[in-house]
Amino acid sequence: MNREDIKSLIKEKNISYIRLQFTDMLGDIKAVEIPVKKIDDALDNKIMFDGSSIEGFVRIKEADMYLHPDIDTFLVLPFEDEKVGGVARFICDVYTPEGKPFVGDPRYILKRQVEKMNKMGIEQMFVGFEPEFYLFKLNQDGTTSTKFSDKASYFDLSPFDGGENIRREISLMLEEMGFNVQTSHHEVGPGQNEITFKYADVVEACDRVQTFKQVVKVVARKNGYLASFMPKPLNKQAGNGMHTNCSLYNKDKGDLFYDPKQDMELSMMCKKWITGLLNHARELSLLTNPIVNSYKRLVSGYEAPIYACWSDANRSSLIRIPAIRGLSTRTELRNVDPTANPYLALAGILACGLQGIKETSDKDIIPPVSDNLFSLSEDEIKKRNINCLPETLHEAIEEFKSSEILKSTLGEHIFYKYIEAKEKEWKEYHTTVSEFELAKYLER
Repeated sequence: MNREDIKSLIKEKNISYIRLQFTDMLGDIKAVEIPVKKIDDALDNKIMFDGSSIEGFVRIKEADMYLHPDIDTFLVLPFEDEKVGGVARFICDVYTPEGKPFVGDPRYILKRQVEKMNKMGIEQMFVGFEPEFYLFKLNQDGTTSTKFSDKASYFDLSPFDGGENIRREISLMLEEMGFNVQTSHHEVGPGQNEITFKYADVVEACDRVQTFKQVVKVVARKNGYLASFMPKPLNKQAGNGMHTNCSLYNKDKGDLFYDPKQDMELSMMCKKWITGLLNHARELSLLTNPIVNSYKRLVSGYEAPIYACWSDANRSSLIRIPAIRGLSTRTELRNVDPTANPYLALAGILACGLQGIKETSDKDIIPPVSDNLFSLSEDEIKKRNINCLPETLHEAIEEFKSSEILKSTLGEHIFYKYIEAKEKEWKEYHTTVSEFELAKYLER
């Protein structure tokens, strides 16, 4: 669309307010809302906000930041109350008063990696997310609870599946907003759900998963439920993952991960990409699994990966290769969870994968693992030179600190701001007395 297309659509849909959205360092959506009469100012990149109030942005003396709407992200929001007029949104890039992209904007950080990919002769990276979420009943006063929406399990149907109608409402709303919904089903845990939508170019895919989480939460609350993307909301239940499917593409060559002449029909580029991800898996974990609770999910027994290896079928592996080949050949990174900032996580994934492609020799490619690693002893794992993922946020922070590739990818501004925020989170957790401790030690 162009400027005039947007103005016509605003008039046609009776839009009263425009929401200018962006994502902060921790992955939270932020917004400045303007009346529709200010649309020209917005399209002229004149809307300013206080960057010093946003996590990971700038200091008070550098507070003024500008929002540059990405015209292609214009979207009418059907879940907003139309009694006061319709609401539409743009996803924005953040700029400095000097007219330069802000180095701490997660979306810009991802775009910078895409440019590096393009310089290597790779035209596109396609990404498909598989986000999972729980539905918990809200109390009558609107407060949250941990009462499941149902007691169903994997692929169950109504009447066991208590979230079927809510998932359908979410899916229909997503379709109305331009999503191509692929599947919707009950997941392993009681009250756990998954809705998937078609892959897209990497920046668009990250935009979409942010919108997806917003829609899920709004529709759930309207139906009396809390939608939680927390990686491990309850003990002894399946965790919420966000498996991340990636492929590289050129118009003339098609899917660059597919090669029918190679072993497993995977190209050498694909195997080097995988090697790059595995070599940096531990330091990447702080981006793909960014909170204390993330590491309560990454334990054996719940199909979440804990070993940095790959396989064509083995679900205990960090990276799995789905069976389909041809234009759908892809790598599925299984440790990512929905609390990850998608822009930063994909920037890191792309950087590490590209380094693997550039620097891995044929003899250094990491071979696949066919065994169920959960059935092997620690000694057997060590003999195979397979690394484990970090077991705590603290361990992930320490790995991240020494990562030159991620420091280069994120830039020093976000790299150090991110470490600062995560160390603060770990200290807060580490010094908090838990219910476990009270139950186990209080009466001793």
